[in-house]
Amino acid sequence: MKERKLRIGVLTLPLAKASQIPLSNLVEILFNISTEFVLITGNEGYKQFKNECRFKVYDVSYKIGNPFLKVIRNLSGQIIASFIIIKNRKIIKHWIFFGGEREIISIITAKLLKKNVIILILGSVIRDYTIAKDPFTIIIKILSTLKNALADKLIVYTPRLISEWHLEPYSHKILIASQNFLDFNTFTITIPLINRPHLIGYIGRFSAEKGVQNFVQALPAIFREQKEIKVLIGGDGQLKESVETSIKDSGLTDYVELSCWISHDELPLHLNQLRLLVLPSYTEGLPNIMLEAMACGTPVLATPVGAIPDVIIDGKTGFIMKDNSPECIAENVIRALDCPDLARIAENGRNSVRENYSFEKTVGRWKQIFNNI
Repeated sequence: MKERKLRIGVLTLPLAKASQIPLSNLVEILFNISTEFVLITGNEGYKQFKNECRFKVYDVSYKIGNPFLKVIRNLSGQIIASFIIIKNRKIIKHWIFFGGEREIISIITAKLLKKNVIILILGSVIRDYTIAKDPFTIIIKILSTLKNALADKLIVYTPRLISEWHLEPYSHKILIASQNFLDFNTFTITIPLINRPHLIGYIGRFSAEKGVQNFVQALPAIFREQKEIKVLIGGDGQLKESVETSIKDSGLTDYVELSCWISHDELPLHLNQLRLLVLPSYTEGLPNIMLEAMACGTPVLATPVGAIPDVIIDGKTGFIMKDNSPECIAENVIRALDCPDLARIAENGRNSVRENYSFEKTVGRWKQIFNNI
């Protein structure tokens, strides 16, 4: 692969903490297969890589304030990123964009320079904005259509997402790969499932599309059936105060531990405490927390969205619930906890993740991607 002289750049405008691991994984994969590599990022992404000495890293950080200031700063960031793309025009041939809706100006710049534009679609941004009732939903729909049309290639996690994310018009330019891989020395079993406390949990962003509020609303029904259960809810985001208020109003403070954002280094410790991880999302791509939990021998209950059904087979490698209504969540949490084969299902899930999400296998899939570009 090195003989092909792959010259790859990645552009993602300012990132939140939740996107650090997907970006870090992608960078390690692409650096491994490229002869020249450049990263343009900001905020948490830049903090993560600012001391990197293996390749060039450019900063496009800006403060995210009210919605209108956010638009102005985004436009300014795109202009700066475009100048960086121009600066590296003789070095980089392939530009990979995270999502792409917020980088239209930079995408157009790369197209004008006759570079290969590759969009890595991490999730259904349109649905995320719709669920959150964001005032910029219509603009995002327009930008999403435009970036899909401009891209030379679109990369999604699994073929099922082509229809779920309404990408059928672009099927001729879609390739399949993910940036997900795990360090199985870090994400491993330290506490056997049978020895863990009666603890279930949610770990992730506190945002509308993740369904965390639905999980909180399901807790009273769960506690009525599972008297010994305690709950961990870990994360951060715009709904944190709302989640905290719901827990207090429901009188659940003594039974629910509401934790702040859990660092990636601390995740194995927390996952090895859980008997069940619940992911009640409205929309997903391929959630890393699901793979990390399974690697730690923690069963996962999730909604059948994104690439989740490709990983979790109900009753075999985890549990799938029909939807994320509070009633459905409660019913399926009880079903999972009462399952006599819970330990076997957890072991099956662990074996499946170890087989399919090693660094070597993931790098191999990305080599195939560039063989088709």
